[in-house]
Amino acid sequence: MVKKYKQQESPAPTKGTYAFVSLGCPKNLVDSERMLGLLQVDGYRLVPDPDGADFVVVNTCGFIERARAESFSAIDEMLELKRRGRTRGVIVSGCLAERQKEDLLEERPGIDCLVGVFGREEITRVADRLVGRLDEQRSVFQPAPIKTLPDSERLRITPRHFAYLKVSEGCDRLCTFCAIPKMRGKHVTKPVEEVIREATQLAKDGVRELIIVAQDTTYYGIDLYGEPRLASLLRELEKVPGIEWIRLMYFYPMYVTDELIDVIAASRRIVPYLDMPLQHINDTMLRRMARRVTRQQTEEMLAKLRTRIPNLAIRTTFITGFPGETEEQFAELSEFVRNQRFERMGVFTYSLESDTPAANLPDHLPDDVKESRRGRLMAVQQEVAFDWTSAQVGKRIEVIIDQPVPDERNVWVGRSMADAPDVDAAVYVTGGPHKLQPGRIVPCEVVTCQGYDLIAVALERGR
Repeated sequence: MVKKYKQQESPAPTKGTYAFVSLGCPKNLVDSERMLGLLQVDGYRLVPDPDGADFVVVNTCGFIERARAESFSAIDEMLELKRRGRTRGVIVSGCLAERQKEDLLEERPGIDCLVGVFGREEITRVADRLVGRLDEQRSVFQPAPIKTLPDSERLRITPRHFAYLKVSEGCDRLCTFCAIPKMRGKHVTKPVEEVIREATQLAKDGVRELIIVAQDTTYYGIDLYGEPRLASLLRELEKVPGIEWIRLMYFYPMYVTDELIDVIAASRRIVPYLDMPLQHINDTMLRRMARRVTRQQTEEMLAKLRTRIPNLAIRTTFITGFPGETEEQFAELSEFVRNQRFERMGVFTYSLESDTPAANLPDHLPDDVKESRRGRLMAVQQEVAFDWTSAQVGKRIEVIIDQPVPDERNVWVGRSMADAPDVDAAVYVTGGPHKLQPGRIVPCEVVTCQGYDLIAVALERGR
């Protein structure tokens, strides 16, 4: 979804106005917030409508074909505004810019400047050159850093009460379907001290739910400290005043250690929720994907997590139609999903990426087969998910309130511990005798369910 962000409180403009479109994953959103912060400090003013702004920044996603199509659409929309004289220039940043580099300028010569993933710290210099009509340099690409870039001093565009915290950059996994290492480089751990400093800054800015993101969260620390350090990082994050919920995203199945499980299970602040993309379960498919885990290892790990972490909600994703996937292998995946009963799940069809090893594999499948299998797998999961929501009726749960329901009196949209923003379900809460507000964590009783969502009533004012 194209997101155009409104101006938040900032100094009076001294240089010009700009609009911003942010696309892609939460890691990309952190990059957007960093660029927004740099532009604000430098004296540029963010406006909600690109029509009439001095320039527009489009921070793109280049992960799969569907994401690239959305990025191209946003770029073309902004270029049309420029053609009609409604904005002076268009800056394209992010993963698509990094992946296609100068080819993107050849395809769309109206773009004024490309800023690669690791060139984001130069965004104010690029804006100055554009506004000053100094256009001889049209691209800024930096090599992948040997240490992570700072994510402090961000202009946040999430609601005030939650934020994403990136703990590392890049990825050392070489999954055959994935181009992320080509776009974001090798894994680089952000030092514990820097992560805690950023978390403290976010807490002081009103954040109550901290969502930990990376390309590979469980790999945290190996490059910097010589061993996985996520467990010790979480112990330090638990001490940050003001943070009530810590949510863990982008777990890879490797390096889920007993120590890490113990920290999650014993914590009062780490919510019992793990986002762990598994991609497939058939051993042949896992080898072709270069996932470096087997079905048996995956099942043993899932059983251990379920046994040792009370009330755990697991979110995962799978790929249908990977090259060579047979109907029998797909049936194995479907049965696995039916038996594991994941609380949250998404499915992607395989996207052919020409610069990845999977592009050279034999036996690519037709699009209609990929889509059919996606629909069938989601139908299996829908039955599981609806059973889970029905089982929540009558339970007492905690809900973090996100926003009021428009045109409804004292009805709010929130999320349970089992729900990450934007990707999972919602809890609709009536305030009862209590006036609620965004960011409050409220004890509720679930009174009914509606599809994937829950309907609840607040029992107390909350904290």
